[in-house]
Amino acid sequence: MNRRSSNIFRRGSRAQASQRLADATETLERARGLDRTIRVLSTAVRRTLRPGPLKDTLHGVPFGHPAHTPLTDVPIGCWMSSAILDLMPGTARASQALVAAGLAGAVPTVLTGIADWSALHREQQRVGLVHASATATASMLYSASLAARYQGRDGAGKAFGFAGLTVLLGGAYLGGHLAFRQAAGASHADQTSHLVATGWHDLCAAEELPDGWPVHRRLGYISLFVLREGDEINVLADRCSHLAGPLHQGRVTTDDNAETCIVCPWHGSTFRVRDGSVVHGPATARQPFFETRVTDGVVQVRPVG
Repeated sequence: MNRRSSNIFRRGSRAQASQRLADATETLERARGLDRTIRVLSTAVRRTLRPGPLKDTLHGVPFGHPAHTPLTDVPIGCWMSSAILDLMPGTARASQALVAAGLAGAVPTVLTGIADWSALHREQQRVGLVHASATATASMLYSASLAARYQGRDGAGKAFGFAGLTVLLGGAYLGGHLAFRQAAGASHADQTSHLVATGWHDLCAAEELPDGWPVHRRLGYISLFVLREGDEINVLADRCSHLAGPLHQGRVTTDDNAETCIVCPWHGSTFRVRDGSVVHGPATARQPFFETRVTDGVVQVRPVG
């Protein structure tokens, strides 16, 4: 066998190994044996974390995107840096400080992760439960590492640290699967700028819209939420930006400023119908909205942005 053929086989083996890892992760999505634990835990989280400013902050509503993902950089960065320092002489105190900083950073990371996890689809929650278990195990190992270092047992502290980093990286892989394969935290609303041409488009007759009751209409490839209140007509993309719930099946309400809002029927995300802005999470991304006008009895819409 020549060298070129040998290289091809080696690349094929690596591809097969990575595919097996992806297949194993996808198996977690179908692991129904986790569902009972998920039901108990997610119910407890929802009962504890009531709608309000704290819940919205944990989801990341004030920041415009989920808070959990950037917060993970703190413990991961600290603990990886600690591992590097553990390989160098004379860095015991600095490494110990990084382990402690990572544990401190893990607290808000865990809290935001729990909040987001409680409002995911079941397939996402299955992967998320194992992801959380791995990161919790890593945190316990780093706690043991910090305790050993404080007691002067640097060898044991390093061993616990390297074990924690190994588990942490496994959990981080699952977190990547959640974010990039299962799109947890990404906006699931239709991207109107890509799917709708600029300019005005005929939507429907104004007289067919009920007053005060949301309805569903289609514009080309996308579904729209339409709400008429008297002479005012508001139109949003219908797929909720959180996890694509049908907003036209949601509940109409008002915010503290008496502005009309729609509550997603799936996870309770609340948007102002005037401009799609987020009032309450778990959604963090604005709902795409449309300008409207009525011309000769026909509702016309134009995408904004």
